[in-house]
Amino acid sequence: MQFLMFVGTVRDSTPPAPARLGVRVSRACEAFFARHFDTHTVGLIDPLDYELGPVFKPHFAYTKSEVPAPLQTLAEKIEAADGYIMVSPEYNHSMSPALANLLNHFGSSLFAYKPGVIVTYSAGQWGGMRAAVAMRTFLAELGCLPVSAMIHVPHAQDVFDEDGAVQSGGDARRWQAYFGRPLAQMVWWAEAAQAQRARIDPHEMVRDFKRDPSQRNAPRTPKPEA
Repeated sequence: MQFLMFVGTVRDSTPPAPARLGVRVSRACEAFFARHFDTHTVGLIDPLDYELGPVFKPHFAYTKSEVPAPLQTLAEKIEAADGYIMVSPEYNHSMSPALANLLNHFGSSLFAYKPGVIVTYSAGQWGGMRAAVAMRTFLAELGCLPVSAMIHVPHAQDVFDEDGAVQSGGDARRWQAYFGRPLAQMVWWAEAAQAQRARIDPHEMVRDFKRDPSQRNAPRTPKPEA
């Protein structure tokens, strides 16, 4: 199976130091995933690789002939993936605005009926757990249902080096187990979802909302005549 991991940091400045701490955490996730699930692949998606421009125009708002090639390529990767790993810092008790901006460029039907893992981190003691709470509802709205176990990394700059390896003095075995649990949940659900999608196309069974937001509304009850 194929998985995508989204890096949720673009702030290349200090303090806090080091800049783009999430890259270390993402590399650690890649290493742990490869160690436990070497029959599957995980691709890294970095927001800095995509020029989204100052004006927000999502992928689904373009005609097929107009859509920028990088945006179309990423849309195809998202649709082809079997699950997602979302790595985010915590900004003002919420997820990374850069990550939210990138994900909001794509319709929920690309993510739907697939599992995800929430990974948060911080330079301080909380590990981004408050951002993780907000991410649950965000990802659920995309249809990318997060598994129950999450990963929180406090003081990430002291845990992982630039290559994502556990630094000297850290308990690599415990980190392996800690990362392994939510990743195993994601793989289990992804295998189940892949098999079910092959049996029944969920987009045919449950029609996607594509015309108007009012499609989500409950039926209106007619007012009684006076």
